[in-house]
Amino acid sequence: MPRVTNAPYTKARRKRTLKRAKGYFGSKSRLYLHAMEAVQRAEKFAYRDRREKKTDFRQLWIVRLNAACRPLGITYSRLIAGLKKANITLDRKNLSELAIHDAPAFEAIVGKAKAALA
Repeated sequence: MPRVTNAPYTKARRKRTLKRAKGYFGSKSRLYLHAMEAVQRAEKFAYRDRREKKTDFRQLWIVRLNAACRPLGITYSRLIAGLKKANITLDRKNLSELAIHDAPAFEAIVGKAKAALA
């Protein structure tokens, strides 16, 4: 009795891995063994970085807010403290968008935060 290899499934699995490795440099896109390692590594980084992206964007919004509110005579940390005291519940993303696209509205919010601190 011949041994069972399940060749169609094996071929499909290898084909799927090589398809995911399309565009990789050299043997990583052509040889199954190298492609498998490269794809596993890439998927590990993709999983990690989907979570890291959220942190990166929050940091970006904070930097933008700090840069936008300093010319108005207040620091980022004082701004956030003032907003909490004034019960203004805008998140950092929307505050950042306001600072970029609607300066007068952002200045009004900063004024309310300053007033709440005083």
